[in-house]
Order: sequence, then C-alpha cells, then structure tokens
Amino acid sequence: MKFIKDYKEGDRLFDIYLCKYKQAAVTKNGKAYENVILQDKTGVIDAKIWDPNNAGIAEFEALDYIEVYGDVTSFQGALQVNVKRVRKCQEGEFEPANYLPVSKFDIEEMYQELLGFIKRIENQYLKQLLHTLFVEDEAFISAFKQSSAAKTVHHGFVGGLLQHTLSVTRLCEYYCSAYPLLNKDLLITAAICHDMGKTREISPFPQNDYTEVGQFLGHIVIGTEMIGEKIRKIEGFPALLASELKHCILAHHGEYEFGSPKKPAIMEALALNFADNTDAKLQTFTEILEGTTETGWLGFNRLFDSNLRGTRLE
Repeated sequence: MKFIKDYKEGDRLFDIYLCKYKQAAVTKNGKAYENVILQDKTGVIDAKIWDPNNAGIAEFEALDYIEVYGDVTSFQGALQVNVKRVRKCQEGEFEPANYLPVSKFDIEEMYQELLGFIKRIENQYLKQLLHTLFVEDEAFISAFKQSSAAKTVHHGFVGGLLQHTLSVTRLCEYYCSAYPLLNKDLLITAAICHDMGKTREISPFPQNDYTEVGQFLGHIVIGTEMIGEKIRKIEGFPALLASELKHCILAHHGEYEFGSPKKPAIMEALALNFADNTDAKLQTFTEILEGTTETGWLGFNRLFDSNLRGTRLE
C-alpha cells in the first residue's frame, strides 16, 4: 500500500485506510458534505466527500476500514483528499498493523528493560507494589504495553506510554547517580508509575481518545487512585512512603496550570517533574522534525512559543 506520508499534491489516492473520524457538515451555500480523517501508521490526512449522495460513496462509519479513491490537493498549506469513491472493506482485506502508529522500538525489549529497573528496587514495599502491577496484573500489563502517552503532541502511538515511561526512568536513574541525596527506590518507582493512569484516561487504538473517566479526572488523579488501590492490599506498607509516592504522581507536571494538583515538595517529585518534562519536550521536537521535509526555519510553534529551526547551522 501507499502510506499517507508519501503523498504529495497532485497525486491520485487509491488504497485502503482507516476512517479515524467522520462528520456531516454544510457549506456556506447550504450544500451537505462530509469531513473525514483517514489514518495509517504514518499519520493522518484530511478528506472531504463533497457529494455524499453519489452512488460511488458506500455507507461507512468512523473506525471502519475503507477503500478510498480520490485526488490529493492542498488547502491552506495542508494536504487534503477530494474523495470520489468509497467502499467499506471487510476483515481480511487489510492488515491492521499498517493502520496504527507504533513505537519504532521493540515493545517487548522495552518492557524487559523496565522489569530490570523493578528487579533492582531494594525497598520491599515498593518492589511488591511494582511486582503486583507490572508482573502479576495481566490486564494492566497488556494495556500498559499498548497504550499511547497522549492523544496528540508526543508519544501518540502504540507503545508510546511504555517508551515515555522508560525514557523518564532512565533519566531518573541518571539523576540518582548525579544527586546522591535522592531516594533512588522512591524516584524510580515514581518514574515507572507516574503516567500509569493513562491506561484508563485514553482509550485503546484505533480510537486513542479520552475516556469518560479520563475527561472527568485526568491521568494524574486516576494514577494516584490506582496506586492507592494496590497499596491498601499490601500489609504494612508505610504510610509516609505511600504519601511520598502519591505526592510524586500528583506533582509530576510541576505547576497548577499544567494540571498538577500539587507542586513538588520533595526532591524526588522535583526530579520526576524535570525528567517527565524533558522527555515530553524532546520527543515533541523529534516528532515535529520527523514530520516535515522542510529545512531551515519552520515557523512559529505554539507548544514551544518559538520559531523553530529544522536544521543545525553550519
């Protein structure tokens, strides 16, 4: 198949894609049309069905796999497909792996590295907590491996949550070697658990959208609740240690305006905040650079509040 990233203006599109989004709309002149977003593992592209009553446009819904025939045009600097024909596809006509964005790193290898961090935890209570979640809880493990770390912005792909968690944990391990006052077991445990609430905040692919509980509570509160649920089942878990770990989760976005109910009050919470922000920002920049063929200055980016440059100066 031809992937979305390979299309350019003037191309003819004719292949099977996942319909990520579909909504009826009306032009300023009152003419009905449909907004559609097509997706494969390389990205998404906006599409318009200007004549939805055309006999060549079969009935389909969001999250269906559809064979699309149309022309690739450009609108306000972005590619867009003018759809001529649509056919709903049946199971067996497509390979699902071609339509879901996936981490470029091996998921099982990343998970084994994460388990290595858990094996090196010395505190018996923290080790039991992590073992309960990441070794014994099969439903959680499956969700954790498959989840993204965000709907958009950074790590928005299958395995994204695991990749982000592992990167943050690696950074925290470095912090512990550079700053010996840090409680290594607490910080590594907090790093591994800091975004676990995203397994419930964001729905699995192909939807990868906010769940009901995700909209109401967000992953920080959800993750703190999940930690509390497991801790209550571990006899003798020290109350102060439980509070410190929960505080790290609650404070890992650093500021109230970024969604943290608390600001960092202990050194480990501050270190976790820096590690989380570092990986999120650098991965975001990476995805911006990987998603463009432009060189030189790329224009203003609201996420960084800056005009970004895509190539280094000689």
